[in-house]
Amino acid sequence: MSLLEDRLKQAADRTNDALDALLPRPQGSEARLMSAIRYAALGAGKRLRPFFTLEAGALLEGDENALLRAAVAIECVHTYSLVHDDLPCMDDDDLRRGQPTVHRQFDEATALLAGDALLTLAFEILSDPATHPEPQMRCMLIAGLAKAAGAGGMVAGQAADMAGAEIGSDLIAVTRMNRMKTGCLINFSVDAAAVIGVAREDQRTALNRYAHDVGLAFQMVDDLLDAEGVVRDTGKAVHKDAARGKVNFVTVLGVEQTRERVRLLAAQAKKHLALFGPRARVLLDAVDFIVERRY
Repeated sequence: MSLLEDRLKQAADRTNDALDALLPRPQGSEARLMSAIRYAALGAGKRLRPFFTLEAGALLEGDENALLRAAVAIECVHTYSLVHDDLPCMDDDDLRRGQPTVHRQFDEATALLAGDALLTLAFEILSDPATHPEPQMRCMLIAGLAKAAGAGGMVAGQAADMAGAEIGSDLIAVTRMNRMKTGCLINFSVDAAAVIGVAREDQRTALNRYAHDVGLAFQMVDDLLDAEGVVRDTGKAVHKDAARGKVNFVTVLGVEQTRERVRLLAAQAKKHLALFGPRARVLLDAVDFIVERRY
């Protein structure tokens, strides 16, 4: 197992253990809802966002407990977004992370409520003094996550994605859409580590630029997988964007140009970490992992 694989596994295991401890157990009249929440959150997943928080935080020698709780909060928001994106009123998907989507496994109303619960749990976690003893630090994390996930971030990106036909072949608009839909939460995953680790201004800028380029590359690879991937690798439906007439990087740029931009973004992302020297090896290797992934 490579160093990166080991760190990815560690991040996933730590995130899963923390989620398992924080998520309510199924009991009483709310048992079905609680089961759906745990089904959504504890299913197989890359846990890349927690990985970025934990790894960037280790680079800055941030408090491990604060980093883990922030990582779990971010994963709660990410999972809520997947549950809602899969709903019939959104992307109407049947498969996520290799298993039936929450609304298929349970029902639409339960899936909607499970997503709501995960979103609000994220802010409950960040507001708890167990995350950090300083109220100002907790407020900074709450504000950052709210901005990344809200109407100026992930939610706005999803709205633009739903109205994709109106974007047409405007590359700037497609880039902005994906910057909000995917990039904002990846950016906050890294920036949360910078906040907790009390990074210098140059360090925070370098990490934010790294996260920006990684986030765009991640979405471009996602679009390539949708165009060329197979379900057994991706764990979700493929070829769905073209079938629905949705706009993405591949529909605008084509496969080869999208691949070339992924390569450029990957090289650029690595350059941003030069400030940290060999200590950033795992984050550097993560760029290659994202570029070469098949799921």
